[in-house]
Amino acid sequence: MAGQSSVAVARTGNNPFLKAVAALSTLAGWISAAMIVAAVILTCQMIFVRFVLNGSTVWQTEAVIYLAVGATLIGLPYVQYLRGHVNVDLIPLMMPKGLRRVAAMFTLSISIAIIGVMLFYGFEYWHFAWERGWRSDTVWGPKLWVPYLVLPVGFGLLMLQLIADLVAVVLRIDTPFSLPEEDA
Repeated sequence: MAGQSSVAVARTGNNPFLKAVAALSTLAGWISAAMIVAAVILTCQMIFVRFVLNGSTVWQTEAVIYLAVGATLIGLPYVQYLRGHVNVDLIPLMMPKGLRRVAAMFTLSISIAIIGVMLFYGFEYWHFAWERGWRSDTVWGPKLWVPYLVLPVGFGLLMLQLIADLVAVVLRIDTPFSLPEEDA
């Protein structure tokens, strides 16, 4: 029976590409965490201004929403690097080891294709906002290309991490589905 995987992070071996992608994913994780901390601080400031000072908050709610969504998208590659996404390994454990490797490469390839489509449309959406000077319809009215930038950046970094995961499986640096060595 499969339990908690002993593999905490994606393996990089001595491969410079895999190490560089791991460093980028880790940096994205730190940026994501900082965005969450900033959102929490802004929420506390907003509560203080509204309920203690009885003042108006114009921009805080919108900024907190942008920070929370941004943290989610920028944090995607770090979660993938840590293998933190939901993983159902029952089927891979029932497969023969050779088929497991093929299934991992297929799954990663499909994931890369799907994230590639999302990256394309995320970039297109960001570019429209940039090119047309879109602004939020709120009183604050920030330029929307700034928060929309997390779409191509987050999906681009996630796709890069997925490519690194595929390379690691193909080069046998990491095991299929990051299963422990005895199960792989």
